[in-house]
Amino acid sequence: MASPKLFTASEVAAHDSSKTAWVIYKNKVYDITTFLDSHPGGDEIVLEYAGKDITKILPDIDLHEHSESAYDMLEDMCIGQLDVEEQQNAKIVTLTPNGLKKRKEPTEKLEEETDLISNTDTKKDFQNQQFLDLGRPLVSQMWNNNFTKEFYLKQVHTPRHLPQPAIFFSNPLLELLTRTPWYVIPIIWFPISMYFLTSATAIVSTQWSLLCFVSGILLWTGLEYAIHRFLFHFDDSLPDHPKAFLIHFLLHGVHHYLPMDGLRLVMPPVLSFTLATPLVHLGYLLFNSGTAEGVIGGTLFGYMCYDLIHYNLHHARPLLDYLRQMKTYHLDHHYKDYEENFGITTMIWDTVFHTMLKAY
Repeated sequence: MASPKLFTASEVAAHDSSKTAWVIYKNKVYDITTFLDSHPGGDEIVLEYAGKDITKILPDIDLHEHSESAYDMLEDMCIGQLDVEEQQNAKIVTLTPNGLKKRKEPTEKLEEETDLISNTDTKKDFQNQQFLDLGRPLVSQMWNNNFTKEFYLKQVHTPRHLPQPAIFFSNPLLELLTRTPWYVIPIIWFPISMYFLTSATAIVSTQWSLLCFVSGILLWTGLEYAIHRFLFHFDDSLPDHPKAFLIHFLLHGVHHYLPMDGLRLVMPPVLSFTLATPLVHLGYLLFNSGTAEGVIGGTLFGYMCYDLIHYNLHHARPLLDYLRQMKTYHLDHHYKDYEENFGITTMIWDTVFHTMLKAY
């Protein structure tokens, strides 16, 4: 086995920007540049410590609580070790939890290096947990599962992280249907939403059509909350049956199981059409001609924005302060408490129904 690459503290300190961000944790060196967009607290918090030793910062819950999964993600970013011999012969700058810099003298004993919790190893994870083998197609395993409800819910809400998308089906065509790049969403749903808006303007006035369209967008925020909380998270009422676990897994469980799978962050068209069809029919039942088209168009437009924002919260560096706040808010739903923070585009409904984490 090749020896790990050694880096000096000064080499690490040079990597302190969004273009290249390194940190030291327990004498290991990590390149966290690709993680900046995914950090629940935003990239600004991470960049504050870029190029520095975060051994005392990372476990400090008063600054920012880190879940076990956060430590899991570090392992894949390890690029080498700190040159301990060089460190012992120099004064090293580290950070204490209060943010003050502390200089270690050469004679001061260094903290003993301990291993991080290993990143998701597909073989080891399966051997230890006996849940799903991430190296094989997941759907067939879920189809034949014999899990208990308590075991399933615990496992599916314990995030795993893979460097590539997981495999759902051995059949290439079926597998393709489960993978949805984010740009497919506007390609499909923007023309459809504009079709309904145009249809509305052909029946009623433009002003009324636009008012209905905006009302549909607002209506979507409520549907988003209700679908996420009561359909996707029907954990308490989930029947204790293997096939019920499969449905739960395909609807939303897999997203909590693999929250950073970039091709499963937006809803596959097959599923979104399935959910949209009864809602469109309901719109025609509730509203008059013209009004229905406007509201439906706005609701579908709101859904499109929701899916794009959801992808952005997981896999991008939001440019707006509001989106950065929602990024932290949503990832807390994944990594702190999946029974709180159901809003994706807004916190309004979590506020109304008291399903917001106490930290907010």
